Amino acid sequence: MTDIGEMMQTLGRAAKAAAEELAFASAEQKRQALLAAADAVWERRAAIMAANAKDMEFGADKGLSSAMLDRLLLDEPRLESIVAGLRAVADQADPVGEVLEDWDRPNGLHIRRVRTPLGVIGVIYESRPNVTADAGALCLMAGNAVILRGGSESFHSSAALHGCLVQGLRAAGLPEASIQLVPTRDRAAVREMLTMVEHIDVIVPRGGKGLVGLVQREARVPVFAHLEGIVHIYIDAAADPEKARAVILNAKTRRTGICGAAECVLIHQDVMETIGREVVTALLASGVEVRGDAAVATLEGVRPATQADWGCEYLDMIIAAKVVADADAAIAHIRRYGSGHTDCILTEDDATAERFFERLDSAILMRNASTQFADGGEFGMGAEIGIATGKLHARGPVGAAQLTSFKYLVVGDGTLRA
Repeated sequence: MTDIGEMMQTLGRAAKAAAEELAFASAEQKRQALLAAADAVWERRAAIMAANAKDMEFGADKGLSSAMLDRLLLDEPRLESIVAGLRAVADQADPVGEVLEDWDRPNGLHIRRVRTPLGVIGVIYESRPNVTADAGALCLMAGNAVILRGGSESFHSSAALHGCLVQGLRAAGLPEASIQLVPTRDRAAVREMLTMVEHIDVIVPRGGKGLVGLVQREARVPVFAHLEGIVHIYIDAAADPEKARAVILNAKTRRTGICGAAECVLIHQDVMETIGREVVTALLASGVEVRGDAAVATLEGVRPATQADWGCEYLDMIIAAKVVADADAAIAHIRRYGSGHTDCILTEDDATAERFFERLDSAILMRNASTQFADGGEFGMGAEIGIATGKLHARGPVGAAQLTSFKYLVVGDGTLRA
């Protein structure tokens, strides 16, 4: 029987050693590793999809919802997207060594604040196998070693993608332990990671409320929390009808299983019988189950909402809907039931939009745009490890730059303090 504790310590020691080398690896080496990994993914796409088929069968037997199975699926277009993400990260400027600030002091000292890697990052994620490639790429570009612990559902897919990343490291002459994958489904490995303070510098959990809550409760290692996406869209009295309809349909139905999918629509009372009715009707026609408050539930086909529907992340073809008195009432609802991930206002009124932006403190706030854009790739980061909903260090999409810290470099000329 495998000793999980010893296995994780071995991974941790190897990661620590690899991180020491990665801290000064050249930008070109990291670029070569990622481009070679991208080529490997495409060359091995048939084998990766075969591995994914095993995971899909496992997930179906486990009773995963259609939305969760959609998260798990790897087909050729999604592998093309993974390849594009790896190449996009490879083409980014190397954040390590970037001078954030520099200044001279009257005492003759020249001071620079520069980006430096965090060290070793532990990433714990659930059913989305693409996180294997995204997290591996971003950690590498930021000069960090990473220990990846994918979900049991994506076990074979993650292993196949990890093999491509290791091939890239090998091709570039970088330590193969720079990107390691925990080779077991045993949940004991997660609990070990949470206490490995001597080897891991930060933990990034990416998954549902249960996983993130476990990590936040039990981790002794610092955590970048990626909490659930309870995403709200508020239709203001000054919303454009066509924009409102198109944005909400895309935000809800494009992919229901991602964290940027809309979960609740709030409708200004003055437009409930016009824009609100049209939007709800369009959602129902698209196969979305709408759970509405008393005002919305008067529309044919809408199910009455319960208290549990406010603050629910469905990750499915379901959306909650509520009529509110004005923008301030929408803001109050979001403050109470939101998760601080992404929230959106649909309005042509600049003052109302500014009030919405000022008075909410979600990691991402949008105006007149689909919340499905809440994604590091769409923000120009190439990829992301997740959307950090905390307020310290990293917030919003976590790309390579957010996976660095900084240090001060101080230069004198025999300078003495009086």
